[in-house]
Amino acid sequence: MTIALRYAARSDVGLVRSNNQDSAYAGPHLLVVADGMGGHAGGDVASSVAVAHLAPLDDEAHGPDDALDELGKAISTAHDELLARAEENPELAGLGTTVTALLRSGNKLAMAHIGDSRAYLLRDGTLNQVTSDHSFVQHLINTGKITPEEAEHHPQRSVLLRVLGDFDMEIVPDMSVREARVGDRWLLCSDGLSGVVSAQTLAETLATVHDVDTCADTLVELALRGGAPDNVTVVVGDVVEVDGLRDGAGPSTSSDIVGAAALDRNRPTMGGSGAAARAAMHSQAARASGGVPPPPEDEVVDEERPRTGRRILMVLLTLLVLGGVATGGYLGYQWTQEQYYVGVADERIAIYQGIPQSVGGLELSEVLETTDTPVTDLPGYLQDRVRQNIPASTLAEARERVATLEADAAPADDPTDGTTDGPGTEGTDTEQDATTTEDDA
Repeated sequence: MTIALRYAARSDVGLVRSNNQDSAYAGPHLLVVADGMGGHAGGDVASSVAVAHLAPLDDEAHGPDDALDELGKAISTAHDELLARAEENPELAGLGTTVTALLRSGNKLAMAHIGDSRAYLLRDGTLNQVTSDHSFVQHLINTGKITPEEAEHHPQRSVLLRVLGDFDMEIVPDMSVREARVGDRWLLCSDGLSGVVSAQTLAETLATVHDVDTCADTLVELALRGGAPDNVTVVVGDVVEVDGLRDGAGPSTSSDIVGAAALDRNRPTMGGSGAAARAAMHSQAARASGGVPPPPEDEVVDEERPRTGRRILMVLLTLLVLGGVATGGYLGYQWTQEQYYVGVADERIAIYQGIPQSVGGLELSEVLETTDTPVTDLPGYLQDRVRQNIPASTLAEARERVATLEADAAPADDPTDGTTDGPGTEGTDTEQDATTTEDDA
């Protein structure tokens, strides 16, 4: 049985962003989504460069055993180009991109994934999320700190722990090989779709809108109806059997390039031509010649270029990318030190600077201010809240939360008011009695 892919790719700037930093590619053997980040100047460059390095894999030359290796090499060279670009052009500092890619080889699909774009598989009417987000909130879910429902509204839900781009680190994408089964429908998307449209709606749409082009259009429209605060990019791919199909129902044969990559045809790259143009030219040349044209000699990244510090501890990797904010930029460790929360220090209410997490044994917060109010003076439900940490976006907000808590604390006895704590107790003994009462409590 001969199988193939029928696919469609769509990308929309959304209703809030001023430019599209997503890119996607869909071809007979390759599906890719890349969500760029790094400000106005960098995100579109990053995603289109990733597509440009992956697009040459879209052919039949890869066996099941080497497809994963080829994906890994392409991602690594894209990473190197992004590092070089940022070094040459300060305006591109901090550029990065997610990558989620499927490469078909016979009846197998090699997958590479890094970041928080997603791959979903609809099989036998059931939709499953195949990839796991490399995000801070996913880490909190995995460690039982928050629920998936809480993650949907978490203030750091867009913070990434792994990404491709301008960070002096060893990239570690998730790699796997899966069966390509006739009837399967794959969805690759940026978080501009998955962050707005519910999994249930995704499942219903993928199951009921059978035409891939119409399905892709419908998914984008759903995100737009939901407000589309980010760029929206989708690739829908069906695994079909080639033999015995009616006319017009066969696999797709031309490649689709959408998003920033489609607008990047004249932007120079290390190879001297637009990133998307390289991808488009490859697709045409490969189908005409039956092979893969070699890249220009000046496109190859110099393997002797200094790689000082590239192999660093995972904790440093995490600290560098932990500061990805909702706009997609990166503030690194400094971002964690602009966060505050109210917690417990020495059994007293305290304000912490940082976030209540540790990475590789390194605490990402420290006590900033400690009050004189014991946590045990609070009502039970407030004690629980403080022990679980109460986030605050600013130091002033943290102090306001502390003031509110202290107002709810049990009032201490005043040793100077001359009152007594019980029959026969003299006013001069009130301080001692108050201490005894507090200890007994």
